Amino acid sequence: MAGSVFVDTSGWYALIDRRDASHEAMTNEVQRLIRDGARLVSTDHVIDESCTLAKARAGSVAALRLLDLLDGTVALDVEWIGPEQFDRAKALFRKYRDQAFSFTDCTSFAVMRERRLKEVVTTDDHFRFMGFQLLPAGS
Repeated sequence: MAGSVFVDTSGWYALIDRRDASHEAMTNEVQRLIRDGARLVSTDHVIDESCTLAKARAGSVAALRLLDLLDGTVALDVEWIGPEQFDRAKALFRKYRDQAFSFTDCTSFAVMRERRLKEVVTTDDHFRFMGFQLLPAGS
């Protein structure tokens, strides 16, 4: 496999919380992607959300473990949300105001569209609603 795959908050969080229902599947999927040569793409907003979630659910040690994992993942490309992407996210947030998307989701959608990414490591069905394929398959 070549190419890039987006990783959302639920994907990152599941890697560090063994009690998470998706821990094993997400861990195996991320390991497979890296082994197959894929680049993992995430955003500064997703990393923020992931570390905040980890700290709230599992404590500071878990949040720092996640941050260290991300820092040590050489296959990870972090996309910093710039003004144009932020504006596209605002437009999506407004357009889909009837959906339960977070603003962070909308920044992710904007980046995925811009980079023409089709697949996302997540359990979040909002990505499926927006036309993206969830990984691992069957999520």
